[in-house]
Amino acid sequence: MTDPRVHRFIGRDGLELTYRETGDGRPLVLLHGFTATGMQWLDHGPAAALAERGYRVILPDLRGHGDSARPHDPARYPPDVLTDDGLALIDQLGLDDYDLGGYSLGARIVLRMLVQGARPACAIVAGQGLTAVSSPVCGGTYRRVLTALADDDGIEPGSPDAEAAYWITRLGGDPRALLQVLNSLVATPGEALRQVETPTLVAVGDQDHDHARAGALAAALPNARYTRVPGDHWTALTSPELATAIKTFLAECSP
Repeated sequence: MTDPRVHRFIGRDGLELTYRETGDGRPLVLLHGFTATGMQWLDHGPAAALAERGYRVILPDLRGHGDSARPHDPARYPPDVLTDDGLALIDQLGLDDYDLGGYSLGARIVLRMLVQGARPACAIVAGQGLTAVSSPVCGGTYRRVLTALADDDGIEPGSPDAEAAYWITRLGGDPRALLQVLNSLVATPGEALRQVETPTLVAVGDQDHDHARAGALAAALPNARYTRVPGDHWTALTSPELATAIKTFLAECSP
């Protein structure tokens, strides 16, 4: 497959953001996880297989990530700004008949977009559970590691924090921008989830213990299908079973 086409779009506050697309056909917008980029879906996920199945796969880099703008000014990260950016992308591309999916952080933003009025025909929420999406974000290890990287503080070699720091650095993450992304995230309470009528696939790795309440998340959504695939939070995205589950769901769900 040739390199995906790179395009720009503008957030509602005027910030320049980036998306890539590959394939032709029915539009499918896929949002990536925290510290990753849209290429996560191509390099490690099922985007290429979906493009081959006749989808125009649209892969934005979220604000603070990848080739999108990564400002450090907290004013550029008001509550729910990633949701606003996602809705701006849908509007600017003129999408009215499309599907929408996300993994990890991207799944959290998909739910926020649905609550805020996005109307895809089908939605995919992968690598998330009810506790995470319905609770305020504290950031845990990520916040601690990003703060240490931003302040140039030492991290104990060989520790879990050191491993997290390695991957953030290897992926080219900007610690100060990513801290602001964490500060912008908004919880989606159960009563809001119960208002989401979009048919939704909730998928999670069978070893993804941090998001073990994915079944409860599916139960909270009125029109959801739940599936588990092999892998933990990092490897489930790469599993052939996830690709198959998504392809099957979209084939049965899309008009």
